[in-house]
Formats: sequence, structure tokens, C-alpha cells
Amino acid sequence: MGDVVRFAKPDPKRKRKDWAKGVTMCKRGFHKWEIWQDKQFDVKRGKLVTVHKCRRCGETKTTLG
Repeated sequence: MGDVVRFAKPDPKRKRKDWAKGVTMCKRGFHKWEIWQDKQFDVKRGKLVTVHKCRRCGETKTTLG
């Protein structure tokens, strides 16, 4: 006979769908963009830029203007 393997019980406070909610949303392109105020001027172009940073995953995108 084989040994009986005990698996850890999942945490009842944290559901699986709640845990993966932010990760899967960003993977599918639904980021939660916020304006990041630390960098507002592009030195190479000499123009003002707006830097957007995703609240969930930390990805950034820039737009001129």
C-alpha cells in the first residue's frame, strides 16, 4: 500500500477567484491606470509627458501632452 498524502486546506478567508482577480485582469489588457507624478518631463525630446502606471501590476505607459 502507498502512503497517504495530506494536502493543505485552502484559506477560507481568501477565495481563489479573489486572489487571481488582479493578475488575470492585467494579463488580458484591463489595467487600472493611474497618473504617476514623479516624472513629467522627457529630457531627450524636450517635451512634457504623462506617465501612467498600473496600480495592480506596475506596468507603465507614456503619452505626450
